[in-house]
Amino acid sequence: MTPASLLTTLREWAESGWLRRLDAAFAGFLYELVPDAVPELLMAGALVAHMEGRGHACLLLDELLGDPDALLGWPAEAQTALQAAMASLHTDPGAWTETLQASPLVGTGDAPSSAPLVLHEGRLYLRRYWDYERRVATQVLARGATPLPVDTIAVRRQLDLLFPAAGDASTLDWQKAACGLALRGRFSIITGGPGTGKTYTAARLLALLFAMDASPDRLRVMLAAPTGKAAARLKQSIDAALDALNAQVGDRLPLDELASHIQPARTLHSLLGARPDTRRFRFDAAHPLEVDVLIVDEASMIHLEMMAALLEALPPTARVVFLGDKDQLASVEAGAVLGDLCRDAEAGRYRPETLAYLEAVTGQRVPDAFAGDGPPLAQQTVMLRESRRFGGPIGQLAVAVNQGNATSAVRLLHGDQSAALAWLDAPLPADVIALALRGRDGALGGFGGYLKALHVRPAPGDAQTHADWVLTVLQAFERFRLLCAVRQGEWGAEGLNAAIERAMVAEGSLVKRGAWYEGRPVMVTRNDAAVGVFNGDIGITLPPATPGAPLRAYFLDGNTARSVGVSRLASVETAFAMTVHKSQGSEFDHTVLVLPRDAGRVLTRELVYTGITRARSAFTLVTPRAPAFAEALAQRTRRASGLLSLLR
Repeated sequence: MTPASLLTTLREWAESGWLRRLDAAFAGFLYELVPDAVPELLMAGALVAHMEGRGHACLLLDELLGDPDALLGWPAEAQTALQAAMASLHTDPGAWTETLQASPLVGTGDAPSSAPLVLHEGRLYLRRYWDYERRVATQVLARGATPLPVDTIAVRRQLDLLFPAAGDASTLDWQKAACGLALRGRFSIITGGPGTGKTYTAARLLALLFAMDASPDRLRVMLAAPTGKAAARLKQSIDAALDALNAQVGDRLPLDELASHIQPARTLHSLLGARPDTRRFRFDAAHPLEVDVLIVDEASMIHLEMMAALLEALPPTARVVFLGDKDQLASVEAGAVLGDLCRDAEAGRYRPETLAYLEAVTGQRVPDAFAGDGPPLAQQTVMLRESRRFGGPIGQLAVAVNQGNATSAVRLLHGDQSAALAWLDAPLPADVIALALRGRDGALGGFGGYLKALHVRPAPGDAQTHADWVLTVLQAFERFRLLCAVRQGEWGAEGLNAAIERAMVAEGSLVKRGAWYEGRPVMVTRNDAAVGVFNGDIGITLPPATPGAPLRAYFLDGNTARSVGVSRLASVETAFAMTVHKSQGSEFDHTVLVLPRDAGRVLTRELVYTGITRARSAFTLVTPRAPAFAEALAQRTRRASGLLSLLR
């Protein structure tokens, strides 16, 4: 196969939908740079671009040459074409490596280079992603290299105040341990499933840091999350936890003063100062954030590029604490940073000096099962293990799914007598629409509460009554949501949104006279700092208090609402249904997860787990094909990365 014929083949694959047009174009770009580039290089270039589009930081050459069908997961016709193309190229991994290394288009990563590709330890990168990965590893290693000095006696006194003993005082309180470990490092991770108390722990960590700081009056605290919804929930949770703690400790800790040092929670884009039409931020290594402590929630959603930018924008003396569930879906964009960093969090692997420190500051002994010789990062990572909210059927289902136990999960869904769980066989999307409109036995009545609140419209002119009505509508809408595995198709978010909208209009619940109408729920799909909305924000279109004024989109902001004129919202979509990815950072009283007939590699255990853990009190699984559920549980999300290798 010649380079020209391979490029033709790649374009044909893009026309068939197996590759993106961008992937084939990148191979063509490489050929333009070096016209005598060998076909192996062009094939590798197209596939590394393709893998980046699927969330991978790099392309593993051993897997490409060993089992390309398993690596790519293409349909049968595409696999046949791939096998034919690969047969015309070198099949020996050593030959591929030598060929790539000999090209001026490929750098090694060991020296500065402008080459568009980097080959390092059998992993082929787009240069940008090699740089991101290296920068993250450098920051993590630098921040966790040496533990900070700690007055263990004083810390023990404060931790005993923050975590009064309950039950068996010798049993390790992992929340207490997490606070102790985070105190002695500038980079810490607190991971755990829903209801394990990550923000509860973070609030007590802030109280501990405030109590132990030599100059607490100058302590600058920031809260952040990947989406506006997650940021708002983080601030609400921290405030609620501090209020409860204030009632517990009284005037023994100046918590009112601490609260005044905590800035409003922000999205990561807002925090870093996103600039329109550029990947650069206002804050970076040369212009660091003015912060002493940064708490970042929903860290599983942070992609590799954002993590690199965030860590480099932190002053060297600042502490950063990441909160997140390592078992949730990774970010849509390339990288699974939290998953990589927490790969062995469940095992602990605490060194003897870490175990001795924890016993000194908590008064409790870490079980022998968690001892080991882990790297520095492991000494600053804690997994919370006891869920205080998910102990019922939803929690049991989440555990079964996380373990890949399809038999147990199916039994729970079909046999739950409390009505918290349900399985709905839905041969047609119309069955999903009926559920959305009327709910099911034992669970909230779908969007009925939202529609009812929408129609109890106050008389125009009374600003306070109008504000109360807006809050009622927004809060009612947030109690129920359809989550989809895919965006497109009749079982996807786009198809179901259109179908639900038509059904509501047909029965008279909504009146639609154009794209914008009273009651339309919208989700922002692009950050717009000038308007004050960010990707993932969800609002409801409503008339303002002033009669005759144009419609506005209202967004929940804690216990209040803010609004934006609909003419200023350029990037939104209707949001009766949303993808599971977009739901991260949110919770709903009743969550419905819709699995399509066949979504291939999209249906994974992590996707199902994330969907289930969005539910507070009721969860319903809907699918037109029952085996899709078990197939999803058998398939794990895996992102190719070299981050752990760099950290080692």
